[in-house]
Amino acid sequence: MITKSEINIIRSLGDRAGRSEHGLFVVEGDKSIAEICNAGFKIVRMFTTTDGPGLKIRPSDMARISSHKSPPDRLALFKIPERKIDFQLINKDLTLVLDDVQDPGNLGTIIRLADWFGIKQIICSPATVDVFNQKTIQASMGSISRVNVQYIPLEDFFKQVNNIPIFGTFLEGEDIYTSQLSHPAIIVMGNEGKGISDATSKFTNRRITIPPYPHDATTVESLNVAMATAVVCSEFRRRMKK
Repeated sequence: MITKSEINIIRSLGDRAGRSEHGLFVVEGDKSIAEICNAGFKIVRMFTTTDGPGLKIRPSDMARISSHKSPPDRLALFKIPERKIDFQLINKDLTLVLDDVQDPGNLGTIIRLADWFGIKQIICSPATVDVFNQKTIQASMGSISRVNVQYIPLEDFFKQVNNIPIFGTFLEGEDIYTSQLSHPAIIVMGNEGKGISDATSKFTNRRITIPPYPHDATTVESLNVAMATAVVCSEFRRRMKK
C-alpha cells in the first residue's frame, strides 16, 4: 500500500523545487522507464497497478500520483544524477546552448534532436525549463539518458570557453546556407518569444539565420525554436561530412 507521505512526495516532484529538494524525478510508462533504466539511471521506487516489478497499488492511487490524464500501469522514481560540464567535449564537437527556453516540449524535442545529431551536451541558462520536467522527459523519448544537460549562468559559461566560435541564431544574420560554419562550435538558441537576450548576444561572434523561401516571401514571423534547432544542427552536420 502506498502511503500518504509517498503520495505527497511524488506529487511534489511535479515542480522544479520539489525535484531539487528530494533529488528525484518521475518517469511514467513501461517504455520510458526501461529506457531510463537501461541508460544507467538509478531507480529508487516503482509503483504498478498490474503484476510485475514494483509495489502494486490501486488504479485510484496511480491516478493521484500520475501527471497523465490516462494514468499508465507503472510509474517510477529515479535519482537525479550528478553530472558536470565536459569542457574537453566542448573543444571537440558541437555544443548547444539554450537561452531561457520555456516550453518543456521544446526542450524535450531539442534533447531528442541533439541525440539524433550526435550532440552529447546541452548548456542551459538557469531560467530554461527543467530537464526533469515530466513533459520534457516524455518529449525527449529516452534521449535524456544520452545527452548531458547542464544549467549555469551563461555569462559564467562563456567566460570559460576559449577560441571556439559561438554562433547565435537571429532573425537578422548571415544566411546559414551560404555562411562559413565551423567545427567545433557552440550554437546558441533563444527564448520562444524574445530570442537570444542582449546579455547573451554579446558573447556570440557569428550571427546566423534560417532564411524563408523565397527570400522576399511574406511568411510567419519566425520558426519554433525546436524546428530551428533541427535545421541548424542538420546544416552543421552536413557541412562536416564534406
